[in-house]
Amino acid sequence: MSTTNTGRLGHDGDGRAVYLPGRDAGLGLSPQRTALLVIDPVNDFLSEGGAGWDLVKNTVRLHDVVGNLRCAIEGARERGVPVLFGPMAYTEQDYTDKQLHRRSGINRLMFERKMFLAGSWGADFHPDLRPREEETVLLPHKGIDVFETDLPDHLQRMGITHLVIAGMTAGLCCESTGRHAMEEGYDVTYLSDAIGAESIPAYEAAIRLSYPLVGNAVMEVGEFLAAVGASTDIRHAVQPGDTVCGSDRGEIGTVEEVVEATQETEAYMLVPRGLILKQDTYIPLDAVVRRTGTEVFINVPKLIVGEMPWTESPSRSNRQAKLGPRGQDVEKLYGSRSPSTHERLDGGYGTPQ
Repeated sequence: MSTTNTGRLGHDGDGRAVYLPGRDAGLGLSPQRTALLVIDPVNDFLSEGGAGWDLVKNTVRLHDVVGNLRCAIEGARERGVPVLFGPMAYTEQDYTDKQLHRRSGINRLMFERKMFLAGSWGADFHPDLRPREEETVLLPHKGIDVFETDLPDHLQRMGITHLVIAGMTAGLCCESTGRHAMEEGYDVTYLSDAIGAESIPAYEAAIRLSYPLVGNAVMEVGEFLAAVGASTDIRHAVQPGDTVCGSDRGEIGTVEEVVEATQETEAYMLVPRGLILKQDTYIPLDAVVRRTGTEVFINVPKLIVGEMPWTESPSRSNRQAKLGPRGQDVEKLYGSRSPSTHERLDGGYGTPQ
């Protein structure tokens, strides 16, 4: 089933992806709307002697990925969060008929190293990370995007809006799957201490740079588990004294004041200047996406929060300007012209057909 079908969860009447949690989303992770996706928790990656172990062993050991994956899986089970497993498996037909080893560099590497061969010990689940009989094991992904399997159908069936991603590897399957899920409207969280990579630079690039922009939050396993069930209303979730963290887990500052919306201004929290912020910063409350303990996460990385135009209380008129024009009022989408395929009816973008 294609994720772009009209009428599918997360798509409007025109088949466009929408943000699934919608306006009524809390700051916690509802067990009924959240799923933990564990990508490639198999011997070839996570066991000594695996075909890819020598590539990933440094980050796997450094972050105790197996132990943290086990903690995340068991904690999700205890809290009623469904766990989905997304492994790989390759057969002769994949290489003779589909020529997968000619598709990309990573496919060539897996082919030459005889990784994830169907039915082999290497393609089997790590003994500490095996799914239970009643849990969902996805069809194998043949590239680096688990969303190209039956994952969307299972998420649709379960009514999932929040996807939490862990497993292997950071800059490939984990990043690609989260990127695709985000594009389809899912709220994506990455578990930084339950993800490994083929090198420390690859891990750091994904965790520090890509994930904070692709997803809504980067969290550790303990923070994820603490957020499950804490479905606090965003209007009352932030308190003075709370620590504000970016989507990269970087600490930004402490909330000094929380201001409710008025006819002139949007609701916001004031974080005073300090070591990170060079001036008082007025962060809109709708930038807050998670709460765990006394920490609140915004979906902007610490690395760029100082570049945001949050130097004064957010006015409603300024917000309206940020929304841009109504689609039906736009004659030429790119200023000088419209897309080659017109899309009008009532959406604008060119001459009605």
